[in-house]
Amino acid sequence: MAVSGIFITTELEGELAKRIHAYQMRFDPKMGRYLPPHITLIGSSGSGPAPPDTPVALMKEKILPIAKATPPITLQFGHPERFVQREIVSLRLDPHGPLRKLHEDLKTCGLPFLPSRYPFTPHCTINLYPTLTAANLKAMLAIREEEPFTVHTLCVYHTKEPQPPTLLFRAQLEGGA
Repeated sequence: MAVSGIFITTELEGELAKRIHAYQMRFDPKMGRYLPPHITLIGSSGSGPAPPDTPVALMKEKILPIAKATPPITLQFGHPERFVQREIVSLRLDPHGPLRKLHEDLKTCGLPFLPSRYPFTPHCTINLYPTLTAANLKAMLAIREEEPFTVHTLCVYHTKEPQPPTLLFRAQLEGGA
């Protein structure tokens, strides 16, 4: 099933982003080609994407004040996990604290969002498209990225599979600055 909608992510940076991208290119080259390593805040869990016809001006009106009020967030990945009965392996994050607040602020900002089938489960996907082999699953579950890292931006993408996503705009997290 093709996905079409507007997603809100935060992108990983620096050496961590390079390492995660290398994992993605090793295990899922299709995914690694289209987007930088990221954490989806709106679109896949906790809230579905905004409808694809949502005006960018309205998105900016609602999202920019949240970005301005939110400070950069320091996070830490847990061990990789496979989503139950899915071919998806990801590095999970704690769904509570500042990341949950940011998700809830976005979810309740007044923009229309489609329903989500899953509760908010923040993560960075390593494998999405290919069928898992036993060897690849074992290798992905052995990944460890345990150093804390900080995210600084919101990225708003229009996704219309099978086409590559289109970046609509970025917003710096500025709170506390």
